[in-house]
Amino acid sequence: MTSFSRLGLLASIVIGSFIHPTLGWAQNTSKTTCAKPLYLTFDTGHMEIAPFVAEVLNRQKVRVTFFAANERTPAGSGSLSAHWAPWWKARASEGHEFASHTWDHVYWRGDVRGTVPAFRVRPSAGAFEGREFTWDAKKYCANVAYAAERLQDITGKKPLPLFRAPGGKTSPKLLAAAKACGFEHVGWSPAGFLGDELPSEKYPNEALLKKALRDIREGDILLAHLGIWSRQDPWAPAVLEPLIVGLKERGFCFETLREHPAYKGWIAANGG
Repeated sequence: MTSFSRLGLLASIVIGSFIHPTLGWAQNTSKTTCAKPLYLTFDTGHMEIAPFVAEVLNRQKVRVTFFAANERTPAGSGSLSAHWAPWWKARASEGHEFASHTWDHVYWRGDVRGTVPAFRVRPSAGAFEGREFTWDAKKYCANVAYAAERLQDITGKKPLPLFRAPGGKTSPKLLAAAKACGFEHVGWSPAGFLGDELPSEKYPNEALLKKALRDIREGDILLAHLGIWSRQDPWAPAVLEPLIVGLKERGFCFETLREHPAYKGWIAANGG
């Protein structure tokens, strides 16, 4: 074959890789089977470790689900403010998924007795941080929905129709109210509580890593945060990458909650 013919053949292969469904990008992005899935999730926090977390996830080729609220950050802007918009956009382009953590990081404090669902709540972010209120189901749903709307505005990607209540604190009435307005709640597995919000003097990073590698099982939903104010020895820089590497060595792989068997039907039925 002449040099010219070889060049022509090479060109045809390169061009074909962009237009043929079995070559090029389609081939590179085909989904591989995840035999022992885990579902790593991150709730927002002070965001100081967010760039580091993104680097690790990119390096390890792990996609996660982020639950976002507009939490306070050291810069004075919220975690869903314009300051952090480029960071969220970049995560969307990498294939991560998003869901609501309520806009004002609103803790459920108790149900209010009555014929109409109502709840005692306490926001831990925003203008009413630390104050207790009584909200009806409509107001609570609006706070959940606003975080999802803000995520979509920032990223251009529709969040999953899921939410996580701060602290995982809920009641059957609260869950029913949220589900009625289109949001299914997601907690975490017992072994999936990675401990990054615990005091580091009692729960050192080395011990948390050892416990997670020992106890995590197939199908578990794992929980970490993008920065915890109260922890003196930050968890992610010491634990996140060794944890991911160690779990991979045990044969685990990582998927987003879009693929979770308990939620994929709900997501498909609710426009996710």
